[in-house]
Amino acid sequence: MFAGGPGCRGLRIAPFSARPPNSGSAGLETWGRESVHTAESDLPPILVVDDNHDNAEIIRQYLETRGYPITVAHDGDEALALFETVRPAIVLLDVMMPGRDGWEVCRLMKQHPVLGRTVRVIMVTALDAWEDKREALQLGADDYVEKPFDLPTLAKKVERNLEQLRVAS
Repeated sequence: MFAGGPGCRGLRIAPFSARPPNSGSAGLETWGRESVHTAESDLPPILVVDDNHDNAEIIRQYLETRGYPITVAHDGDEALALFETVRPAIVLLDVMMPGRDGWEVCRLMKQHPVLGRTVRVIMVTALDAWEDKREALQLGADDYVEKPFDLPTLAKKVERNLEQLRVAS
């Protein structure tokens, strides 16, 4: 299933139950077949950057139900301003945005004298050519997700990148 309407750039949503979550034990609730941690989390913050408000909101809601603190920016300048205050561990960054595009935002974030060494940037884009992936890596991106994607796959990419941060520290 795809989110959004006209102009949506291909976010695929995995189907889930429309019924309210059932309370579980130890601060867990179930939603469909997945367990979701609902207690206050010590998971690191994530910055979602996408000019498509529907895509950003769907990603935000999906990751928040998994316990991640999420902040959303809708353009490159807003993302750079929030980067300083939120200090995210992960940035999910769209490439094609008006104004500062994702390429420039990635480069500037990775050049930050303090935060640039620890942040993991995952480019999330409809661009799927080999040259685009190479450019992302050359600019310092740590991972690359092609649209359309399903949300469980995105969550696994986030988890994998967080594990790489833990190993590096």
